[in-house]
Amino acid sequence: MSKTKIIDKILDGLTYLGLILITLSVLLPLTWIVLSSMQVGNSLYSSTFLPKSLTLDHYKALFSKTDFPIWYMNTLKIATLNMILGVIITTLTAYTFSRYKFRGRKQAMIGMLVLQMFPSFLAMTAIYILITKMGLMDTHAGLLMVYIAGQIPYNSWLVKGYFDGIPKSLDEAARVDGAGHLTIFIKIIMPITKPIVVFVALTNFIGPWFDFIFPKLLLRSAEKKTLAVGIFEWISSRANDNFTQFAAASILIAVPIAVLFMYLQKHIVAGLSAGATKG
Repeated sequence: MSKTKIIDKILDGLTYLGLILITLSVLLPLTWIVLSSMQVGNSLYSSTFLPKSLTLDHYKALFSKTDFPIWYMNTLKIATLNMILGVIITTLTAYTFSRYKFRGRKQAMIGMLVLQMFPSFLAMTAIYILITKMGLMDTHAGLLMVYIAGQIPYNSWLVKGYFDGIPKSLDEAARVDGAGHLTIFIKIIMPITKPIVVFVALTNFIGPWFDFIFPKLLLRSAEKKTLAVGIFEWISSRANDNFTQFAAASILIAVPIAVLFMYLQKHIVAGLSAGATKG
């Protein structure tokens, strides 16, 4: 065997070893938290990796003894609406900037580019004042407005890059056949842009699902709280006897995101690569 082949085999072996170590570093903590969520008692400590007995009582307690279902449904509602409305506004904005020439277009695009440089939480004081003046404090509508407005600059630029890679001859051919602007957008452009739309939809869903800062800032009522705020206050008030229930809550929170990622994985990769290279 030549020296080159030996080196190649060694490199392949190191690559597989690295992949195995990465996989274990992900699976072991995940397995531990799943087992902990079904462990008898309130402590996460166990003398063995596999608990001697398992129970689903912690999951049952979440739905019968806490406001977890309310927090879950609030978060699901906000995340779903943010995903739907965000995709509609983002794609329409990106399509407008990609296909049409109008006065102030360049300045608006520069403004959107500049806005991407500043995290939205830097404007928390201004957002708090605006939401208060609008009478939307302690409402899901106010929180939703913050999320939708905050995602427009980055996502619009990302989607615009994808739209720029679609030949304008498709639009022109559709116009010759008598199609209007909205028909072209819905029936011709949108089916082609499925990967980037799926990616934007997923990111818009994930944002509210894990966000803590803005719900904590804008929501006050117990029945309006989201998962992040509700669980934080619940754990901080009973930190000594909620470890296993907290593990169970963590599993339930992660399930929708994991399912979406597995189901939409190919579209996510295609959307990222296309949005980064086209235009």
